[in-house]
Amino acid sequence: MAKNLQVTIDKDSGFCFGVVYAIDMAEEILEEDGYLYCLGDIVHNDEEVARLKAKGLRIIGHQDLEGLRNEKVLIRAHGEAPETYRIALENNITLIDASCPVVLKLQNRIKTSYDENEKILIFGKHGHAEVIGLQGQTNNEALVFQDLEELDAVELPPAFTLYSQTTKSVDKFYAIKEELLRRGYEVKANDTICRQVSNRYEDLGDFARQYDKIVFVSGKKSSNGKVLYDVCRQANENSYFISGAEELDPTLFLEGETVGICGATSTPMWLMKDVKRALEQL
Repeated sequence: MAKNLQVTIDKDSGFCFGVVYAIDMAEEILEEDGYLYCLGDIVHNDEEVARLKAKGLRIIGHQDLEGLRNEKVLIRAHGEAPETYRIALENNITLIDASCPVVLKLQNRIKTSYDENEKILIFGKHGHAEVIGLQGQTNNEALVFQDLEELDAVELPPAFTLYSQTTKSVDKFYAIKEELLRRGYEVKANDTICRQVSNRYEDLGDFARQYDKIVFVSGKKSSNGKVLYDVCRQANENSYFISGAEELDPTLFLEGETVGICGATSTPMWLMKDVKRALEQL
């Protein structure tokens, strides 16, 4: 069994400002009203969602929204499609809009492109909350793809505008743009990737190289969690992905090793501290 592990938490890991803003807003209203509806998981982290549910947060889906009247509903950082605002207006629902400013800016740019009759491609994860909101700006006409292979079976227009979900890999976005140009398409590329995520690639790689082992803490639903974990893996092959302290495997750690803990922009600091305590007790 491992003893005396030297455990350090990456100071730059944890919630991005968009998530902090949404959670602060929710906690303020929960404090006043004792309950608050939230459209979808407030953050892609089950542990943090459970903590807020215990304070009175009620997670609902879009179908539930249609049956709700005269209530307050929080829109999380991922943003929403225009349809959500229309339903809220009809049902006298007060929307507490915690959409991330980076996402709102992207929504506006996509809407402008659509209004100018541009054909739109979005590099993003199918069914992701942010992507649904982005597609909604185009009356769901934009083509969403996760990988270039998906486009092989599709007849693309000769000219189009390329956008990206805010948490995708910058390198992959530009590689896709170059490949589409090479294939002869006229591509207008809009790099709309959030720099709070992308700027962490380099720092995270540097952090991961400093330790014998890396424990990456993230919800399994987190898109940027997958991207950032890959960054860790490339920098340090002894990197392990967990969602909580209970998933730690004590046999992976040896006496006296140095362990770095880091996480996604949707990983709360309290959860990384839990993991640190659990490691130190091994």
